[in-house]
Amino acid sequence: VYTFALCFVLILIVYIIAFVQKYSRAETCGMILASSFMNNGNYGTPVALLLFGTAGFDFAIILMVIQQLVMCTVGVYYAAKGGEEGDGIKFAIRSVRRMPTVYGAIAGTLFQICHIPIGDALTKAVDLVADATIPTVMIILGMQLAKISLRSIQKSKVTLSILIKLCISPCVSYIFTLFLPLDEMMKQIIIIMAAMPTAANTTMYAVQFNTDPDFVSSATLISTLLSLVTLPLIFTIVL
Repeated sequence: VYTFALCFVLILIVYIIAFVQKYSRAETCGMILASSFMNNGNYGTPVALLLFGTAGFDFAIILMVIQQLVMCTVGVYYAAKGGEEGDGIKFAIRSVRRMPTVYGAIAGTLFQICHIPIGDALTKAVDLVADATIPTVMIILGMQLAKISLRSIQKSKVTLSILIKLCISPCVSYIFTLFLPLDEMMKQIIIIMAAMPTAANTTMYAVQFNTDPDFVSSATLISTLLSLVTLPLIFTIVL
């Protein structure tokens, strides 16, 4: 509930900004991709392990899995909705239905509940695909960034996106923690995870559906670089 609530609050903020700035549908959806989804995977979970040990790492993994489900549904929806080839809401919903991650999560949950073993061969095949995920994302992000020059970066949009992602997001998360029945460590992890930079997966979605990919990839890179400054400040405040 928290993960979806945080996502939709950030999306609402983007819609307000888009209305004031008179963004197009593609620009609005690109801003949503860059501002509403955080890198809780290869960035957030190691940070949680460093700060809180294995107990914090386990909780961060749960947040990461749920965040991936949000990205594979809400994120894909807005990426498809803002794409040049999209025909609106129907196309976006069809794109979400075609995402295999959700079906894999449902199947995995059922196998876990029913204690069904999947065998070493299938496990190895899944591990091989999983191990290739992050390198593939990084390659696509690098290919996209290689086409961008400093002059072409949309500075005002990137600034707004980074402000939402690195500043407003942890503040909204802090407000949620005031009402959540969690212990102190979990509340700290939730706030820190919300302060993570833009998820690299959003670049893949933006490229796939051609939803302002130059802006999304620029926001991903710059927010990641600036997080080296903002995250230590968050640590100081939260811990």
